[in-house]
Amino acid sequence: MDSTTSGPEHNNRAPRRVHEAARTALLLCALLVAGCTTKEVIVVGNFPAPLMEPLPVALGVWYEPEFETHEFFDEAKGRADSTWIVKTGEAQVDMWSGLLNGMFLRVERMDGKPAPEQMNPAVDAVLIPRVDELQYTIPAHTNVKVYEIWLRYAFELVTTSGEPIAEWTMTAYGKTPTAFLQSDEEAVRLAGVVALRDAGAHFITSFLTVPEVAQWMEELERSRTPTAAL
Repeated sequence: MDSTTSGPEHNNRAPRRVHEAARTALLLCALLVAGCTTKEVIVVGNFPAPLMEPLPVALGVWYEPEFETHEFFDEAKGRADSTWIVKTGEAQVDMWSGLLNGMFLRVERMDGKPAPEQMNPAVDAVLIPRVDELQYTIPAHTNVKVYEIWLRYAFELVTTSGEPIAEWTMTAYGKTPTAFLQSDEEAVRLAGVVALRDAGAHFITSFLTVPEVAQWMEELERSRTPTAAL
């Protein structure tokens, strides 16, 4: 009799405990969702072409899909934080296309990644830019009233068949003080624009200082110089 009596009481209590646990879990999830927000920034801006004498080079450029759609995702670490999505892909292509068109005599957008079997426009070499890393800080991170973005690029200069000519890296930095801004999103967007402009300026001043690039330019110039008659 004891076992018969205790069985129903035990069975009646078990579903109630499961229901309460499920309700508690749902409540915790709701609190977490309510405590965290998502902030999305699409970096757009004006990127003037450089005023310079173009280098006598027909340059191809290949933007990999990851570059064209580049974005940075930073998930919130706690209820007081925000999840950030910073999209730079469109701005990257705009900035680099304008920069390269002003920096080189002729620029061609490649139809595909340079490779022996790939049919592409005839150029002297092909540049492949990549974003290796993006970091940002906002006042909530540092208690300093500035918004900052760091970018690290990796570049490849290759032949039209994909053979390496040079590889190098470059960093860029942008910051925006809070005094001129109305929101975190606008601050991060403007910091991204400043970082991209900084990247363009660094590229112009550093391109010919890469030893392999300088050697390639010398060889290209020699190949175009007619051999003196003997």
